[in-house]
Amino acid sequence: MRMSVLIPSWRRPDELARCLNALDSQSRPPDEVLVVMREGDEPTRKALEQTGPKAFPLLPVHVGVSGAIAALRAGLSEASGDVIAVTDDDAAPRPGWIAGMEAHYRSDASVGAVGGPDRLRDRPEPIYDPKTVVGSVRWFGSVVGNHHLGAGAARPVHMLKGVNLSVRRAALEDRWLDDQLHGEGAQVHWELALCLALKRAGWTLVYDPAVVVDHYPAPRFGEDQRGHRSLRALEDEVHNETYALLRWLPAWRKPVALAYGLVVGTRKAPGLLSFMERLPHERDRRSLARRLLAAQRARLAGLATAWRQGHNPSG
Repeated sequence: MRMSVLIPSWRRPDELARCLNALDSQSRPPDEVLVVMREGDEPTRKALEQTGPKAFPLLPVHVGVSGAIAALRAGLSEASGDVIAVTDDDAAPRPGWIAGMEAHYRSDASVGAVGGPDRLRDRPEPIYDPKTVVGSVRWFGSVVGNHHLGAGAARPVHMLKGVNLSVRRAALEDRWLDDQLHGEGAQVHWELALCLALKRAGWTLVYDPAVVVDHYPAPRFGEDQRGHRSLRALEDEVHNETYALLRWLPAWRKPVALAYGLVVGTRKAPGLLSFMERLPHERDRRSLARRLLAAQRARLAGLATAWRQGHNPSG
């Protein structure tokens, strides 16, 4: 079984060097590592030129447009592995990362994707509870991540996180790297769309708390900044989540998920009820109202995108 690793990278040479060094320390080395870089990204190019010998072939892959999906497609087209593992340039996989993922694929042919926690190193160490719900889409459409908090035994989940995710090549189809997702760079929730598509096709997704990457969240470029997203980035994120749910959930759950988003929503992307509940206590009511309008507009846009794709014979 060949194990390929894809690392989309953009102007973070120090973080990329740390990631490559971590991959060089794997107990089971990857068979190849592909660094997907944008044309004109001189810092990344120089970092690769200065990288010393590794335990694996290191292959640069160039892509001419921005976005996570374009980077993943470019890397996938060049990768030779039976399993494609993805991580970020600001992450450092622990030594058992490759071996741990490979064991799940070898032991069960129904496993289509494997991932694990990203231990966030920009905040105090939390208490890891095996009872914490991880990678779940509740029946009414609420998406629960918590991937960084998982502990205990390996278990099936609905979704994995893009910084620590691998997919069996046999489970992949081009349409599951979905070009309907919005956003300039990270294209938030691309992994939700991928994982729900895999689930819909009958594959098992495994979250294993022993398959760990240490994550040192670095600044993003473009609209989607960590901790302070613009309204445009909020709209992109909510559109992508809504689209993924309405594209791939079972038919009876789709209207429930849409109604939950429009009526309840989340703290970050409020629906009508959460807006009304928070309004009396909110200092910046205009900002809250703008977030409500942006989120509701994005949910309806996500519905429209899912409708078009669902009625497109080639979609």
